[in-house]
Amino acid sequence: MTVVVTGIGLVSALGTNTENIWQRLLGGESAIALRQPFQSLSPRPMAMIGKQPSHLDDLLLQATRQAVQDAGLSMNLPECGVVLGSSRGHQAQWEKGLVDGAIEGWLSSLPHMAAIAIARQVGSQGPVLAPTAACATGLWAIAQGASLVRSGQCDQVLVGAGEAAITPLTIAGFEQMRALAQTGCYPFDEQREGLVLGEGAAVLLLESQASAEVRSANVYGEVLGVGLTADANHISAPDNASYEGGLAAIRTCLAQSDLTPDDISFIHAHGTGTRLNDAYESTLIQSTFSPDISVTGTKGATGHTLGASGVIGAAVCLLALKNQILPPCVGLKTPAFELNFVRQAYPSHFTNALCFGFGFGGQNAVIAFGYTEV
Repeated sequence: MTVVVTGIGLVSALGTNTENIWQRLLGGESAIALRQPFQSLSPRPMAMIGKQPSHLDDLLLQATRQAVQDAGLSMNLPECGVVLGSSRGHQAQWEKGLVDGAIEGWLSSLPHMAAIAIARQVGSQGPVLAPTAACATGLWAIAQGASLVRSGQCDQVLVGAGEAAITPLTIAGFEQMRALAQTGCYPFDEQREGLVLGEGAAVLLLESQASAEVRSANVYGEVLGVGLTADANHISAPDNASYEGGLAAIRTCLAQSDLTPDDISFIHAHGTGTRLNDAYESTLIQSTFSPDISVTGTKGATGHTLGASGVIGAAVCLLALKNQILPPCVGLKTPAFELNFVRQAYPSHFTNALCFGFGFGGQNAVIAFGYTEV
C-alpha cells in the first residue's frame, strides 16, 4: 500500500511554523546563538526557541496542530494512529524534581506520555506508540507509522518527535563527552568543533494514497522504504571500523524502495558537526553513491534536536521534493570531505531523496522519499 505525506508541522529555534523555517533555511540563516539558560553552567552556543527552555508537550502540540491544519483536517481524528517519540522525554521535569525533592505530576512525565497527550488532543482511538531510539527516534516514528498504514491498521497516522533538550544534565553530559561546540555548528567542515544542542519538534501526517485521493489532499511525497539497523559496537561512537551497520541500513532502504544508488539525487545527512559522525557519514556516502549526489544537513541552522532531528530532516526532504529546491548545508565553510555539498539553495529537478539518522548505541536509520502527485 502506498504511503504519502499530506501534512507537515515544524517548530524549531529557526521558526515556529513550517513556511518560516523553510524560507530561513533556504536563505542560509542560523538560529544558533550564545546562551546561558542556567547560571550554574557557562554560556554555550545553543538553538533555543525562547529565552527559557521549552516544554516537550508544548512543542509537540504546536507541530501537531500545524500538521493537521496543513493536511486539511480538524483536531478530531478518532481513527488516526499516533506515533510520537523523544529521546529525552520530560527529563527537565525529573531533573527539577530531584532538586526540589519531589517530581510534580510524575505520571504525566513518563517516557510515553507525550504521545498519549497528543492522542488525547486529537481524540485518537487507534494505535498509540512512543518510540525511543536516541537520535534516530524521529525516523523510527516514521517507519512505525508507515507500517501501520501499509498493514491496513490505519488510513492516517500522525508521526514525529520532539525534544526539549536544554537541561542542566543534558548540557553537562555532552560537555563531559567533549562533544559540544565552543562557537557554533559546522557540519562536514575542516574546523568542525562538535554539536550544538537545539529545541524542536516535527510532525507529519502519513496517509494511504487511497485516503488522500478521496480527500483530494495536497501530497508532499511518498514514503518509499526504510532501513533500520544497530551496530552493537559502542555506547556512543559509530562503527568507524567496518561501517557495516550504516551500509546495511542504506542497502535495506534502497531494496525496500526498489531503488538503486543511482536513483538517489539528494541526501539529507545527519551532519552533527562532530569529528566521528561526519567522517562516518562521508565514508558511507562516498562508498555507495555517485560523487555527483547532492548532500546537505540542517543542524548548522536548527542545532541538534536529538530525537527530533531525523523527522525534521525528513520534513526538509519532503519540502525540497515538493518545491524542487535544494537547501544549503548551513555552517559549512571549508569542506573536509570530497562530497557534492549544497552550498546555497538552488532549483533542481529530482524525484527521490534519502534522510539519514544515527544515534547513540549504534542506531542507524535511513528513509527514502519520492515525489508523487495524487
